[in-house]
Amino acid sequence: MTDVVDSDELLRRIQRARACALEEERAWRTRSEALRPTDPEGAREATVRTLAFESVLRVLDEILTPGKRAGDH
Repeated sequence: MTDVVDSDELLRRIQRARACALEEERAWRTRSEALRPTDPEGAREATVRTLAFESVLRVLDEILTPGKRAGDH
């Protein structure tokens, strides 16, 4: 079953999702840096996860502020 939400609630949910994705991206970046000297394979996995969360952030940013990151690639 789905709930009907208004645009303000949808915006709040997207903002919360963005905050969560930002937190995860930072955590995986920190983990990648910490693992680099001792566990190269673990560091690579953490880097891949960092990139995934960066992609999620780009999508959510485009939803929240269309065109703002148009020059970023």
